[in-house]
Order: sequence, then C-alpha cells, then structure tokens
Amino acid sequence: MTDHLQVTRPNIFVFRWIRWLYDWVLHWANTKYATPALVILSVAESSFFPVPPDVLLIAMGLAKPKRGVWYGVICTVGSVIGGMIGYLIGLKLMEWVGWPIIKAYGYTDTFNKIGLYYHQYEAWAVGIAGLTPIPYKVFTIAGGAFQINFVVFCIASLASRGLRFLLIGWLISRFGSPVRDFIDKYFNLLTIIFVFLLVGGFILLKYLV
Repeated sequence: MTDHLQVTRPNIFVFRWIRWLYDWVLHWANTKYATPALVILSVAESSFFPVPPDVLLIAMGLAKPKRGVWYGVICTVGSVIGGMIGYLIGLKLMEWVGWPIIKAYGYTDTFNKIGLYYHQYEAWAVGIAGLTPIPYKVFTIAGGAFQINFVVFCIASLASRGLRFLLIGWLISRFGSPVRDFIDKYFNLLTIIFVFLLVGGFILLKYLV
C-alpha cells in the first residue's frame, strides 16, 4: 500500500461497525431527520467527507422503497451543491482549506496532474469522478483551483451524480423488499465489496493521475 493509506483487510470490527451504522441509519430513515441527514451527507461528501452518501440513500430507500427515486433526487441536489462548495474552496480558500483536505487524502503530489486532466478533458474528468468510487471531493476542489469553466463543471456534476444516485433510487423503488432481503443475506460480502470499492477509489486516483 502507500504511506498515506495503510490497508490490510476488513476485520470483524469493520463488519460490526458498518453493521451498526447500517442498522442505525435504517432506524433514522423512518424519522423526520432522515432527509436532512441525507442532504448533509451528500453535501459533505462532495467537498470534504470520505464516506459516500450511497449507504444512507440505500438505507432510506429500503425503508421506504416508493420514495427511492425521490431520495435519489435529494442526494443528487445535495451532492451538486457540495461540489459547488468544493469548487469554491479550490477557487477562494485553497491555501486555508483546500490544501489541508488534499494533504489529508495524500494527493499533494498528484494534484497538478489532476489539473492537466481538467485542461484536457474538462467535463469528462468531472463526470468520471462523479460516477465512480474515485474521491469526488478531490476533483471538485481541483476544479476551483484550476478554474475550469463553472457552468461545465455544474452540468457534468449534475449529469454524473444524477445518473448514479437516480439509478440507485430507481433500482430500490423497482425491486424493494427483494433488495432488502439480498442485502441482509449477503451483508458481509457486500461490506467487503463496499470497503474495497471505497479504498480502491483512493488508490486508483493516486496511481492513475
């Protein structure tokens, strides 16, 4: 692994912690605080927070499958707003806020290369980051730091994040309870996949950029 990210393999503590988080989220998904929590997580993940909002989106959708698409819309809007905040951080607050975030994720050496990708691919760079496990907040901050076209940035963010979250919301609305049963039955396996996707996104960005 890298000096910035030491990962071996998910242990029983990871399973228990994520299982607790999953159950806790399902509990709040039936309360009046669920939607604000989804908005806050979606905004935070696009600008600085490491955990993607998909977990909460799925949990809320499973609790109320008929609202899955609506939750996907909420998640999309929150994520795009968070992306704008990340862009603003890169544009106006890079020295005080942006660099500490970039250093925390271990991407100091690759940050300028991200700028080259932006100058070459602009919307495609945003779109790929918005759809994949690659840390989206690194690209949103870089978008502001390298001053890519803000309108293009917003459109690409809306398209990519919308496709990702609305697809999840639709799948939950379409299949509902069978999806819940599948997750409960194969939760440990899905936990491994989730952890490796999350870690893999960070590693992929570090070595491909």
